Amino acid sequence: MAQENGFAEYKNLKIKQDEIDKYLKNGIDFIDDAKLEALLVAHHDTSAVRVREIIAKSLTIATLSHEETATLMAVTDPDLIAEMEVAAGQIKKKVYDNRIVTFAPLYLSNDCVNNCAYCGLRHENKAVDRSRLSLDQVKAEVESLAGVTGHKRLIVVYGEHPDSDIDYMVDTIKAIYDVKVPVGKNFGQIRRVNVNAAPLSVADLKKLNTAGLGTFQVFQETYHHATYSKVHPANTIKGNYQWRLYAMHRAMEAGIDDVGIGALFGLYNWRFEVLGLLSHAIELESVLGIGPHTISFPRMEPAESTPFASNSPWLVSDAEFRKAITVIRLAVPYTGMILTARECAEMRTSLLPLGITQTDASSKIGVGAYAESPRGTDQHVEKQQFTLGDTRSLDDVVYELATLGYITSFCTAGYRCGRTGQCIMDLLRSGQEGKFCKLNAVLTFREWLDDFASPKTKEIGEKILAMEIAQVKEKNPKVYDAFFKNYEETRLGARDLYF
Repeated sequence: MAQENGFAEYKNLKIKQDEIDKYLKNGIDFIDDAKLEALLVAHHDTSAVRVREIIAKSLTIATLSHEETATLMAVTDPDLIAEMEVAAGQIKKKVYDNRIVTFAPLYLSNDCVNNCAYCGLRHENKAVDRSRLSLDQVKAEVESLAGVTGHKRLIVVYGEHPDSDIDYMVDTIKAIYDVKVPVGKNFGQIRRVNVNAAPLSVADLKKLNTAGLGTFQVFQETYHHATYSKVHPANTIKGNYQWRLYAMHRAMEAGIDDVGIGALFGLYNWRFEVLGLLSHAIELESVLGIGPHTISFPRMEPAESTPFASNSPWLVSDAEFRKAITVIRLAVPYTGMILTARECAEMRTSLLPLGITQTDASSKIGVGAYAESPRGTDQHVEKQQFTLGDTRSLDDVVYELATLGYITSFCTAGYRCGRTGQCIMDLLRSGQEGKFCKLNAVLTFREWLDDFASPKTKEIGEKILAMEIAQVKEKNPKVYDAFFKNYEETRLGARDLYF
């Protein structure tokens, strides 16, 4: 009981009501459940003419309206669905070219004051082995990720708990950036740390930003108010729907202009969640001028001693998930789309052509798991939030991507050059970002192939590099000489050269 009272006090300290109220309109937030539900049951013109009109708008990299998005979700004609999927791939190619960015998740703590019905890390789940990494343990995890696997980019994950407060977050991010691991002629290092964490106050977000934060992610989980209340107990911090909903508003107010949103598919009607994600994107565009840099769409997976995760009435089939991803790509065409290792390898491969831009690999989500087993693929469900579907190594994922014609990008240059916020949005909408980032994708892929790739992956990777270099010479001749100079220096052992 004493601990519960302490959590209640923590909740009262964390939530700043004035930082919610300032964004509400007459006390109401921007998710209109009745409007979204009405769109899902309305009769929509799904004729070929209308659907193709909407697709044509998407191809201009313009955000779709709620009605247009609902229309696409109502399409049942297999031929039109196929056209939508082709268009989704075309949009991804136009905006991001053939790059797939890779990252690894790094769980730093799994203590949590919340009690979410679907989450293996919920406070009441006594089956979970709880821990929080010390700074030395954080560095050991990073030594494995940067020195054995070759990752350059992480998404770090924290449980919401007094022991994982803003000071711990700042200290661990700085510790991650400090690690340099000797590799070949140079060293491996994490160059970008994104954060997936609980909603924070503006003051705490400013502290996080000064630590070198990349993208700040907060997923609403479900945009449906009643379902949100059902799965998030009211006496917990996460029980406050609006504190979570306006997390991105506060992030941008604090100077963080690179944000990621998401929904957990399986908590409620997937069509409603797609409209919720669109509503969030439109709200950020209209109020703050910058839409989400990424949208994630994790699908609920089984978790230790968490029956709700397997028994929700809203579990999403593979076919529904495929359609959801297609529609998200068409509805918010500029955004990055993150597909995680929750999905099995076969499913991830099948979804890539629909517009995926980022995916993880060599993923472990047990606290301390990377240092314990740098090359292992085993899972420890008693330490995890959920069960992973794809535990393939980064080398295996890079190899597969190369066989499919994708170049794996380890680039983090844009974030260090100020190409974030409005700048990157303008580049994405104009289709210039994909061309610009191709240069840095080639340089970082050269690095990774030389430092970490297996012989078979390096062999096919060389073919991808030859193709990419030829495209740079053909399509970007003005920068080719400077680019190729950096490429040759990288091939000879230089590291972290970028445009």
